[in-house]
Amino acid sequence: MNKAEEQYPVQTGSTFAKGIFIGGLLGAAAALLFAPKPGRELRGDLSEKVGIVTDRTKEVATVVGDKASELAKTVSSKTSDIAKTVNQGRNDVMDSVRKASADVANEASRASDEVAAASVEAKEDARKELNSTSL
Repeated sequence: MNKAEEQYPVQTGSTFAKGIFIGGLLGAAAALLFAPKPGRELRGDLSEKVGIVTDRTKEVATVVGDKASELAKTVSSKTSDIAKTVNQGRNDVMDSVRKASADVANEASRASDEVAAASVEAKEDARKELNSTSL
């Protein structure tokens, strides 16, 4: 970015639109003030324009409120869906861990039983071997 771009950044479309709107309002007010009309008529025109701007502002506020409500509902729904998906994944992982743990415990128990049996068998073989050599 060069120095000019840093000093004078490009404005977004919404900033530009706001500028046009405010400029239009100021231009309209200036035109009304400098128009050759009597004071009573000028005040009536200004009052009418203020009423129109107020009505439009209320309309825009209503639309923005409705859109915000819709957005909040959508975000809430998506968040709920994500939470359900994460919870289901967590449950699946926990089930897999429990099953694997049970399998390892069973395998360890079986191996322990085999070692015990082999130990008893080796003891008997050693006893027989001792008895045969001592005779």
